[in-house]
Amino acid sequence: MSHPDHLDADNRGHMAELLNRCPELDSAAGHVRTFATMMTNRDGHLLDAWIAAVTADAEVLPHLTAFAAGLRRDHAAVQAGLTLPYSSGAVEGTVNKIKFLKRQMFGRANFDLLRIRVLRYM
Repeated sequence: MSHPDHLDADNRGHMAELLNRCPELDSAAGHVRTFATMMTNRDGHLLDAWIAAVTADAEVLPHLTAFAAGLRRDHAAVQAGLTLPYSSGAVEGTVNKIKFLKRQMFGRANFDLLRIRVLRYM
């Protein structure tokens, strides 16, 4: 899960050994790294080339190919998400926090108490 540049020498060597032993894993790791770089650098214009590269490895990487097919179905939204600087992360975090508070109180109190807790913790 870590960026390869952030690994210590032992882990880097272990990862290189694993990738040498399994060509499918090496191919999958390469595609995942490319996608992560695309997300980090906001290179949405490279999405079509990435999908084509993953589709070319369809026999070897069926799960990654299914992921690429899902990206292709919602291509405009994915490309905008990889290109534009806008993010709904803050909103998603707030919704997650409210759902957590709601689940904590399930069956214990009414809406008024939930409202007070949400307003207090936000």
